[in-house]
Amino acid sequence: MESRNWIGGEWTTPNAGQVVIKNPSNVSEETGVIHLSDKADVLQAGQAAKQALGKWASTILPARGEILYKVAALLEQQADDVARIASLEMGKPISEMKGEVMRGVNLLKYYAAEGVRANGTVIPASQDKVLQYTKRVPLGVVAIITPWNFPVAIPIWKIAPALISGNTVIWKPAEVASLTATRVAQVFADAGLPAGVLNLVVGKGRVLGDVLLKEVEIDAVSFTGSTGTGMGIAAAAASRNIKYQTEMGGKNAAVVLNDANLAITVPAVLSGAFRSAGQKCTATSRVIVEKGIYEAFSQAVRDEMARMHIASALDPKSYLGPVATADQHEKVMSYVKMAQSDAQTIAQGQLQVEAASGHYITPLVVEGVSVDHPLVQEEIFGPMMTMLPADNFDDALALCNKTVYGLSAAVFTGDISKGMRFLDEAEAGMVRINQETAGVEYQAPFGGMKMSSSHSREQGQAALDFYSQTKTCAVYYG
Repeated sequence: MESRNWIGGEWTTPNAGQVVIKNPSNVSEETGVIHLSDKADVLQAGQAAKQALGKWASTILPARGEILYKVAALLEQQADDVARIASLEMGKPISEMKGEVMRGVNLLKYYAAEGVRANGTVIPASQDKVLQYTKRVPLGVVAIITPWNFPVAIPIWKIAPALISGNTVIWKPAEVASLTATRVAQVFADAGLPAGVLNLVVGKGRVLGDVLLKEVEIDAVSFTGSTGTGMGIAAAAASRNIKYQTEMGGKNAAVVLNDANLAITVPAVLSGAFRSAGQKCTATSRVIVEKGIYEAFSQAVRDEMARMHIASALDPKSYLGPVATADQHEKVMSYVKMAQSDAQTIAQGQLQVEAASGHYITPLVVEGVSVDHPLVQEEIFGPMMTMLPADNFDDALALCNKTVYGLSAAVFTGDISKGMRFLDEAEAGMVRINQETAGVEYQAPFGGMKMSSSHSREQGQAALDFYSQTKTCAVYYG
């Protein structure tokens, strides 16, 4: 497969270079070729989005919704093919990837339904015979910059609410997710989305990012990715007084109290830590365990990890597969080496394939480092989990909050009083009792506190707040 740009309703192959993508499960196999764009392609996408804006913004909401329903139906029909391309491109196990595609389908249906829901309110006026009301109106041209770890769901949870709100979109996917992005854009095209409403530009972020943020006439930008890049995007957007939304890093904690049910807790903690090879912003990276249950929890983790099936992304039995790229493998392995030097191993998984055949990293659980150690404070974005002992609930809560990030956190307990207190006092945008830290339902708002986000929220009704602006209207009819 080869990537292409979709600009102004036309498919083109950019010529600013190309990158061969290897299957992360088997690097001897070629998955496809990415053709890279340059400045001219980005500017062209900006012009196409601007040209299409007026007609799309004036399209009635039910008609916008009908197109999204068509996209959802086509994506559902083609789910297996889309999932297979994504698994071959970035290594997520096929069973997980199929679930992600279906999440995209549900997101499209959810926002399509906004076409027949209220988009404003009536407000009492202080003057007689005055009708005063609000309505949502589009922002304009929206730049959407998406990561590789959820190559279908994250783009759709940004694109769908942007489109139903009447905006036009310039979509810049992560380089490593460009084949999947091309395939997803094809679904939108086949559903009859008007030319220029969604524009896909494939290329390197360091080449295209400044052009998109500083030269193209955009009215908003939504980004998911690293904290450093997100802070730069926020600064660039603020300097232009355009709306911005950034979802960034996480160092998410699962707190395990003495009364936790290990039959529920251990599978949830390990799923949060190791599904998708730990490449989720909401992945469990720290596990804080009360001392009374520490040894029992550790043994249960060892037992469960001994049963993990770690193999190719296309193996339907795979619990986790490889990390996405050689660069990601190198980064995560630097933390593995740090753990081998500074920490003690509690448990480690076993590969069912030859490690050198792909970008495989065996899942690892370690202990014996301080709360200030890089393994406890830095986002690893790989299959590694660090355990910390806690004296009691208050100590565990303090350890949970000792991070610059605030995306997700969970507590495992049978004590509803402590659980509810955790929901109140844990400094994270998503908090749970007896559920893993990773994942969020598509109809629920999602976002972080502290350095994890720009304090806005995605998904659910909250997304509509970002992708629209409120206009207050008044009519005197006396």
